[in-house]
Amino acid sequence: MAWRNVYNEIKGMKVKELPKYVKPMLSVDYAKKTVQRGLDNYHAKYIQTSSVDPLLHVCYGGMIFSYLVALPEERRHLEHQQHAKEHGH
Repeated sequence: MAWRNVYNEIKGMKVKELPKYVKPMLSVDYAKKTVQRGLDNYHAKYIQTSSVDPLLHVCYGGMIFSYLVALPEERRHLEHQQHAKEHGH
């Protein structure tokens, strides 16, 4: 949703106005404030309401992370199998 708002704001600008709009967003302070605001919103939405969703987020996040970590090794195994089939092993 945030990208949609940025797009709608940029859509009406001229190219010369764009750096003035984007430059403040690329600062470290802006990134810290944005992350803090996101964490505050998450806390208000899920933690304060005693929702079970944060537990699900951790579980799903762990599964996705472990899949992504194991993916390169699995791809190497599949390439090795394909190579062995092509060369008759």
